[in-house]
Amino acid sequence: MSTVKTDQNAVEKRLVIVGVGLIGGSLGLALRAAGFQGEIVGAGRDAGRLQQAVDCGAIDRFDTDVCAAVSNASMVLLAVPMGTMRSMMALIASTLPEDAIITDAGSVKSSFAADATAVFADSLHRVVPGHPIAGSENSGIEAAREELFQQRRVILTPLAESSDDDVQRVKHLWQLSGAQVHCLPLEKHDAALAASSHLPHFLSFALVDMFAAQTNKDDIFKFAAGGFRDFTRIAASDPVMWRDVALANREAVVNVLDDYVDSLASFREQLLKGDGEGIQQMFTRAREARRNWAELVEGRAVDEADAHTE
Repeated sequence: MSTVKTDQNAVEKRLVIVGVGLIGGSLGLALRAAGFQGEIVGAGRDAGRLQQAVDCGAIDRFDTDVCAAVSNASMVLLAVPMGTMRSMMALIASTLPEDAIITDAGSVKSSFAADATAVFADSLHRVVPGHPIAGSENSGIEAAREELFQQRRVILTPLAESSDDDVQRVKHLWQLSGAQVHCLPLEKHDAALAASSHLPHFLSFALVDMFAAQTNKDDIFKFAAGGFRDFTRIAASDPVMWRDVALANREAVVNVLDDYVDSLASFREQLLKGDGEGIQQMFTRAREARRNWAELVEGRAVDEADAHTE
């Protein structure tokens, strides 16, 4: 990473959140609850939603002119769909202060890095890609809550050019929200999230879509119980956001999807053969892996329902 210096007296004078929905709104609420002293400005197109963010305390003020909003920012967080990242950066490039940090909350880091490189090729030292591993199937400022990031992970994927000082400033911001901050190379981030977050969402969408097309769909949904509810909860997530994630991380998603298809084919073969022992072994391995994850990583009882999604 670069060692370009930043003005530590400006930490953080004015944070501009572009896209004050679940993530951006929750960050604003969390920062205020933690005693953040800087100004928090919201930017977006919907004045009504932005006023809601002011009313609930997530931001101090807003501007529907994004360029005007960022004109005196010390840091800008882009919390917009992956498909609009590049156009948003291109829009604000001419009015963004030279020393302002640019970070994001996108779920795919390789594509964000490519977009940032295309727009800020001469000032990549101030770009710090990031991804909070927290969320909900609900979206919008109505779903924002100040505890969203408590003990959740935020992954930063600094570029080779990223200023060490700027990385620390972004890290500090997320730590104020209650998050545990980790740094990863962007390729490792995208591969890991394709497996642990992106694929589960896409499988949930695909399963519900398949059921909805069945001739007996009324019976399927009528008698669906807890397993259906738990597995398909994330299919209620924002389709536009997840479309953009799928396309932005398609190579890594296809790789893990191929592995999953192979696993399903093996399970299908075991069923056709009546291989009860093989099926039980696979189920046992999966159960133990899930229990280990819940107990060691989450630090909670294995039967407690998940309360969040990426």
